[in-house]
Amino acid sequence: MTPEHTRLVTALRELRVGAGLSLAALAERTAYSKSSWERYLNGKSLPPREAVRELCRLADAPQGRVLALWEIAESHWSGRAAASPAPVTARPAPEDGSPRTREPAATGAGRRPGRSRLLVLLAAAYTVIVGGVAAVLFLLLPGSAEQEEDQLPASVPFSLAPLCHGAACEGRDPMRLICGIGPDTLAAHRTATGAHVELRHSEKCGASWARTWGTEIGDRLDVTAEGPTHTVLIANADDAAAFMYTEMTEVTRGSTVRACFRPAAADGERECFEARVGDRVGEAGPAPRGPGPSRPAPSGSGG
Repeated sequence: MTPEHTRLVTALRELRVGAGLSLAALAERTAYSKSSWERYLNGKSLPPREAVRELCRLADAPQGRVLALWEIAESHWSGRAAASPAPVTARPAPEDGSPRTREPAATGAGRRPGRSRLLVLLAAAYTVIVGGVAAVLFLLLPGSAEQEEDQLPASVPFSLAPLCHGAACEGRDPMRLICGIGPDTLAAHRTATGAHVELRHSEKCGASWARTWGTEIGDRLDVTAEGPTHTVLIANADDAAAFMYTEMTEVTRGSTVRACFRPAAADGERECFEARVGDRVGEAGPAPRGPGPSRPAPSGSGG
């Protein structure tokens, strides 16, 4: 897959996991078969634009950002994004005063040997970098569509270990530190404004964080365990159209993690819920009332 295709697949799989939709459920609710969705979500083929729209609709997520990713991926898939022809270069004016002429840039046969070798090395380095980025992005996909579980794809020839653990993860980005590979969802909640909030946990990293989507500009999400509170603010339309994550907080088994969602509206109520590390999804208990109005997540809330 190209990096552009990988970014699209990442977004589609985030939507599917966030909405709790199996491949069978997608097949039942759309015009595309289970095997088709398996190919789309594992990057084996590019989905039609309408399939992307349908997944956004079922996940109750904004379409703009995901459709933009589809447009970019499709342009590379179809070859429309191929590099443009080499520019022409002007030769110095002849000393005899004859008219200046323009010729195409020199071909490989006309280049000096040293420059040719340099270009070959640069091209090889670019290939390695692009391939590595694509592999890392694929590793960060939320789960294998075929397995219906948060597992690493078998096709990836190597794995990346988390880059922090425990206190070393405090206040750091879960995606950049490779803690977002196959995390557990401790609890999920849908707010009164329609936003989705999840408490996430990585056992390998010994850390938890919160993520949200379906938000509005100005919304705010806090997460805390036994240490500092970490916050993410929905600052613009791009944030509102994407999954947004807080920084991580250190936890151990039995720790209580608490998330509080604060809507942008002045009259909106602060909604908090919590979960204990080691409990199954849905066992989160009501959060103690903190400063300002608070409302615990309803029992069994999904999203």
